[in-house]
Amino acid sequence: MHGMRSLLGAVLLVVCAAGCARRAPEAQQTSSSTTTVYVSRRVRTLDAERPIAEALSVRAGKVLAVGTRAEVLAAAGADARVVDLGDATVVPGLTDAHGHLAGLGQSLAAVRLEDTASRDEVIARVAAAPATAWQGDWLIGRGWDQNDWPEKSFPGRAELDAKLPKTPVVLERIDGHALWVNGEALRRAKITKETKDPSGGRILRGADGEPTGVLVDNAMDLVLAVVPPATDAQVEGRLTAAFARCAEVGLTGVHDAGMDLRTYRLLQRWDKEGKLPLRVYAMAEGQGADRETFLREGPYQGRMLTMRSVKLIVDGALGSRGAALHAPYSDEPSHRGLLLLTPEEYEARVKAFMSRGFQVATHAIGDRANTLVLNTLLRESEATGTRHLRHRVEHAQVMRLEDIQRLGQNGFVASMQPTHATSDMPWAEARVGPERIQGAYAWRKLKEAGATLAFGSDFPVERPDVLLGLYAARTRQDAQGQPASGWYPSQRMSGEEALEGFTVGAAHAAFAENDRGRLKPGMDADFVALSVDPVEAPAAELLKAQVKLTVVAGAEVYRAQ
Repeated sequence: MHGMRSLLGAVLLVVCAAGCARRAPEAQQTSSSTTTVYVSRRVRTLDAERPIAEALSVRAGKVLAVGTRAEVLAAAGADARVVDLGDATVVPGLTDAHGHLAGLGQSLAAVRLEDTASRDEVIARVAAAPATAWQGDWLIGRGWDQNDWPEKSFPGRAELDAKLPKTPVVLERIDGHALWVNGEALRRAKITKETKDPSGGRILRGADGEPTGVLVDNAMDLVLAVVPPATDAQVEGRLTAAFARCAEVGLTGVHDAGMDLRTYRLLQRWDKEGKLPLRVYAMAEGQGADRETFLREGPYQGRMLTMRSVKLIVDGALGSRGAALHAPYSDEPSHRGLLLLTPEEYEARVKAFMSRGFQVATHAIGDRANTLVLNTLLRESEATGTRHLRHRVEHAQVMRLEDIQRLGQNGFVASMQPTHATSDMPWAEARVGPERIQGAYAWRKLKEAGATLAFGSDFPVERPDVLLGLYAARTRQDAQGQPASGWYPSQRMSGEEALEGFTVGAAHAAFAENDRGRLKPGMDADFVALSVDPVEAPAAELLKAQVKLTVVAGAEVYRAQ
């Protein structure tokens, strides 16, 4: 997410909270020697030589043939298994190019605070917390956003203390860049009036200098350091739930943006045991102590798990005013945001990981952060000879127009999240003003500058539902169709461009364009059957569309009930 830190582990009960996602029984009955033919109303291949087909055949995890129903059935042979998908549209496997699997599993277990309409509603949900929301004797929640409340200011510890004075409570903001905690949590973390702001962090304070109960960016670590760690069973349970949820919404792969060593070791084991249901392109967590192990071991390539990228975070988020801006915030003139790494620290880490052959993927929200990232990537990739590693800017959210051109002209990947624009549009311009907003969430400008766009959701900051991302990319509207013409509509994507962002662009960003992103003979059999055509159907239909089938490496990992 926007640099989310891990909070809690979910107990195994969260697997049930993941909905009806399941591995289809046929997947376990189909051997590698079986040929399966999938027939549907339309197969949208994204292959220029044959963009539209009626059927495809699969064997041993690869696409064998694509064409008309008659052509594919004839090539498959009389003993082929045939699956008729009816009126569905089949598209190449959808990949979320920026998500957080551990965070998604955690969010399924925590007190869910998304879409709360007031502070009082947050308190009510916390008071009715499910059993899965406890980690030791700490109560954990996530998803609040003060921008959704009548009073837009940050909340404070007093509201929580009135309801839970003795229980430590930690509530993570929707963007993962701020915590709302109560007095008991502050006490256990030994945060007082005398505690100084850490570098790259803010302890919000009242007029008397006392902490209000909101901690921004690196100040969050003061509390997170004393939250009890998850058990192994909790970690496994939440990841199981996260994978099930991803398959249910039509994802065949995830670029995990900042994987900690513990999660990595578990996924390595699952991959070797053949238990990893989706493809995972992991970015090593480059902020903390785990980075030394990742550096020492270097890149990794398994069957379904790849680790050849590192995630660095240079600033905070726009919603919590932690994004680093060149000029002050339009709605807080005394503040320019936060750099979470000094330029010297960032340069040293970039150089170290580039030298070990890692693609560098950097979280940059504000225009000051994006300038720093581009300056550093250009300088160090030239010095280390790693321009070929397709270094990435994660979010690329608010950029100077000249930096948009630099990103595109130098072969970098813009890893962006369409639903961030539609979530942030009610307040984003108030943060940065009418001039800077011209370079914000600027998908079309980046594409025209030559950047590869890789689309994702930043789940659990946003929902992992990729159909919502396709809708946002095409419309720049909310679910009610507002604003009527779209928010800065010149930056909208066409239906095919939106689909390419979650397929072709994501594959390029992971060096997998020869294996995935399109449906061609010889490529991986990763595809999704949808109830609507995401390219030609009216965009509003995506809001009610269903995922009918999710197939990864020829295995049916989800089938709608």
